[in-house]
Amino acid sequence: DVQLQASGGGLVKPGGSLRLSCEASGFNFADYALGWFRQAPGERREGLSTISGRDGYAYVRDSVRGRFAISSDRAKNTVYLQMDSLEPDDTAVYYCGAGRLILGQAPTFFEFEYFGQGTQVTVSS
Repeated sequence: DVQLQASGGGLVKPGGSLRLSCEASGFNFADYALGWFRQAPGERREGLSTISGRDGYAYVRDSVRGRFAISSDRAKNTVYLQMDSLEPDDTAVYYCGAGRLILGQAPTFFEFEYFGQGTQVTVSS
């Protein structure tokens, strides 16, 4: 079974940083892309960033590029999301997702198949 275990959320003040982790199991890491998503109260889930488990190619959504960075440790089947300069609008439940690579490339956000339980990030003074 595909399992995605996200952790690292919490309460942080505006301008602060957090590093989320997602440990993946139950599938061949190299055949999938891993991604980070978030969902704020009353909002739809939003894709933020993806990284290929095969070659580490990464994509970060324009709205968070420069503040958020994705990385992976293939030896640990773990993906990270480093979040800096956090703002109150970043408050959301953050989810890790997995989607099978398509012709060697990451799927679009909408094609991700699996999601783990979320981790709450709250940015507040």
